[in-house]
Amino acid sequence: MKNNELKKYVDKISATYKDDKGINFIDVNNLPQREKIIEILELIMEVVFPGYTGKRPVTKWNINYILGDIISQVYTDLVDQSEKALQHLCRIKKDCDRSQCRQMAQKAVDHLLNELPNIREILKTDVNSAYDGDPAAQSFEEIIISYPGIIAIATHRVAHELYKSNIPLIPRIMSEYAHKTTGIDIHPGAEIGANFFIDHGTGVVIGETAVIGSNVKIYQGVTLGALSFPKDERGRVIKGGKRHPTIEDNVTIYAEATILGDVVIGRDSVIGGNTWVKDPVPAGHRAVITHTGTAIRKPGSKKPRTKNNE
Repeated sequence: MKNNELKKYVDKISATYKDDKGINFIDVNNLPQREKIIEILELIMEVVFPGYTGKRPVTKWNINYILGDIISQVYTDLVDQSEKALQHLCRIKKDCDRSQCRQMAQKAVDHLLNELPNIREILKTDVNSAYDGDPAAQSFEEIIISYPGIIAIATHRVAHELYKSNIPLIPRIMSEYAHKTTGIDIHPGAEIGANFFIDHGTGVVIGETAVIGSNVKIYQGVTLGALSFPKDERGRVIKGGKRHPTIEDNVTIYAEATILGDVVIGRDSVIGGNTWVKDPVPAGHRAVITHTGTAIRKPGSKKPRTKNNE
């Protein structure tokens, strides 16, 4: 390539960098690093599932030394990355005190590390639910090492604690990394109870304001999404507000079911495969496909209680 041709290309591309909006991020160094966040997440997974990554041989004699090494590194790196994320938010808002970012980052990471024992306890229930719910599962070890649902939910339970601490960017980096790895898309804002099992998992989508109770089982292709979004006078989507379903305890949702909006799926309900649900489902009822669309039925009844589709 000739020098004049190279200069032409460089000049044309660099001209598009003059606007400091959108995809440009020049002269600013306070953006968290995606690869560093993934590295931190993998270290946390070593704490959550000791010995399963194979990166460090773990014995009862060296476990405390390994934990000390990992936690020290996680704390240092995650505080640094969280501070950058908070500073980036300050840059966008232009009305916050950036001097507080370090303290807020330390508080958030302290909270996460304090919650790791609880995260481990609830993940035990998730693994047990997978073992009990899947006849093909041969052992807990098989589930932890290979099941995408466990990888996705473990990542979510970590990201959710950072989300609750109002750390921007980092929870989404973690959740989207799990999405890329497993095909399961769980927004870090979703609230998920114990004994949660995602069977197969590919194509599952769980939105930010979804609330899921205990002993819930969902299959591949399930969407817990939102209906149309309200807009302001300028036509911009209004952020916030409850817009995703609430799934109560002991609910099973079969493959490719779509549940939309701020609706409640009552406890002990069953949502059939390929159904489209946008109305509440009473406790103990079933959503099934009929020749007219999705119908809500009480077990033993042949007549639909309500219809979700016209």
